[in-house]
Amino acid sequence: MPDLFDIDETARISELATLIKKYQDSYYNGEGEISDAEFDKLWDQLKSLDPLNPVLQRVGADSGNFAKIRHIMPMGSQEKAANPEQFLAWTKNHAYDEYLVEYKLDGASLELQYTNGELVRAVTRGDGTIGDDITANARKMQGVQAALFDREGKKINFTGAVRGEVIMTHTVHESLYKDKANCRNAANGLMKRKDGEGSENLCLMTYDALALEGESPFKDEEGKINWLKSCGFKTSPLKICKSPDEVIEYRDEVMEIRKSLDYDIDGLVIKERRIDLEDASRARPDRQIAFKFSLEEAVSVLREVEWSESGATYTPVAIFDEVQLNGTTVQRASLANPDTMRTLGVKIGSRVVVVKRGEIIPKIERVLAEEEGQKTSEVIFPHTCSTCGSELIDEGSRLYCPNKNCSKRVLHQLLKWIKVIDIRDLGETLITSLFKDGRVKSISDIYALSEEALVPYFLNEESRQKEKQSLGAKKVFDSIQVHKKMSLASFLAGFDIEDMGETQIQKIIDAGFNTVEKILAASREHFENVYGFAEISARAFCDGLEENKEEILYLYKNVLEVEEGNAVGVLAGKSFCFTGELHTMKRADAENLVKKAGGSCKSSVTKDLSYLVTNDVSSGSSKNLKAAKLGIPVINEEQFLEMLA
Repeated sequence: MPDLFDIDETARISELATLIKKYQDSYYNGEGEISDAEFDKLWDQLKSLDPLNPVLQRVGADSGNFAKIRHIMPMGSQEKAANPEQFLAWTKNHAYDEYLVEYKLDGASLELQYTNGELVRAVTRGDGTIGDDITANARKMQGVQAALFDREGKKINFTGAVRGEVIMTHTVHESLYKDKANCRNAANGLMKRKDGEGSENLCLMTYDALALEGESPFKDEEGKINWLKSCGFKTSPLKICKSPDEVIEYRDEVMEIRKSLDYDIDGLVIKERRIDLEDASRARPDRQIAFKFSLEEAVSVLREVEWSESGATYTPVAIFDEVQLNGTTVQRASLANPDTMRTLGVKIGSRVVVVKRGEIIPKIERVLAEEEGQKTSEVIFPHTCSTCGSELIDEGSRLYCPNKNCSKRVLHQLLKWIKVIDIRDLGETLITSLFKDGRVKSISDIYALSEEALVPYFLNEESRQKEKQSLGAKKVFDSIQVHKKMSLASFLAGFDIEDMGETQIQKIIDAGFNTVEKILAASREHFENVYGFAEISARAFCDGLEENKEEILYLYKNVLEVEEGNAVGVLAGKSFCFTGELHTMKRADAENLVKKAGGSCKSSVTKDLSYLVTNDVSSGSSKNLKAAKLGIPVINEEQFLEMLA
């Protein structure tokens, strides 16, 4: 099986390399097929699987329609950070007194070559060393200086290169080129037209320069930008930050305002103040980084907090102005618990950063500093249970109803039990009706149900008087009897203890607490020492055990057959996450096979996951990408079934 994983990984690396080369070439020839964000996902996945792959050092190549010219300045690719965590990791090895931050323009790179202040050539990026000569087209572009003069009109004797980005504004795109997918694609196509038509609708914004002769007209990166401005070139704003955290704050601000800009940007470029020519000459400079924006995060305004009630727990959910995340419209995000809200400092009216990095449910990552005149108000917490009226307990990590007999809590536990034990025929509708009628008030009552007691829920009064048999009632009764045997992890997970699913409980069992007696006799300190547990989770588990102790012992001793001891079977000690459609069975059936074979199931990809199972192993889905990043094997359904065999 490991050999099979190696084959799959090798095939995926080859596929990624082929796709990246294809999309690079189409991009540099003005026919970009996918968005930058989609391209970055492919790039990052290849980098995680094969960091030294030659494709990662490659820049795309232009077409053969123009004369080829060598660059004065190398035009390589930059290192990228997709989120604050990656950026902070980069800054650990790049601690600067100041971080000079510019917009990362989303257009097509162009080098202007000057001799004695006169434009002689305009060269596209090409392969990073040689590009296409599009001088005739460039002379028509806004922002391109045919000759260099200072603010007093005096000729500047400059021999060297100026680098910038050719862009199309949203205004021009909307009025003249709506048939093009986006501004970047339209700009790429126009700048390389043989007849030069439409080049006058493009604009060059500059950010770099290099003098070949004489003394450089600037001493550092800030001076370079000021010099470009003095020559009449267009530049984007320059922000000087004193710390990495200040860079992140500035990125948040720019994320918020970029929709109001008349040109596209897809991130920030961060440099040090000094000019490092040696680093700039590399194919991939190390001393600067592109801090990208992501389709997985956005800035919005918090308008309301709703409190989702699930069993005993009240969970805060943020309602904010609609934003686009990963191609979907999002207006709600989890705030986790009261402590998270307090740590974030969220208020109604706060500007918040919303993220969805591979998660099913978006979350609020941080709150931006309040601006002058911004109106905010405190979030109102519920104080009493909406069902039983008991005063809620705010433990910080959890806001909950303490009343064990609260009808909402009891029903939630019953529903959790039939789901974990997988008594499918005893569905949600039936168990809810039995609960409302007072026939089932506890888990034990489920196993006390007779076939006769179930008949009224399948046959009306007239049918019962005619002594008709209820196949439905018999089916449910038989299903309950069949599900009297279960694993220790399933047994305890069914009691709906806060955040205690089968995977978590299995960790306790694997740590040596492998019988009901051992678990009930253990202290909170014992559980704190189990991998994956901490003080809060250990306390919640102990409290849940104590609250349900009487029924746990009754069912264990008198009703059910609980399989104790460490997990046994061909999948013992292994965990699985299923994603996508399976061909031969339902996902619930596959999960049951895992459990019966001694394994455990997870709903998401985490670092301790053993396998991700999907029939689309080459998919660029968030789960596949996360598995690749964490080095978790991705297998298909056939391979999964082979493991069971």
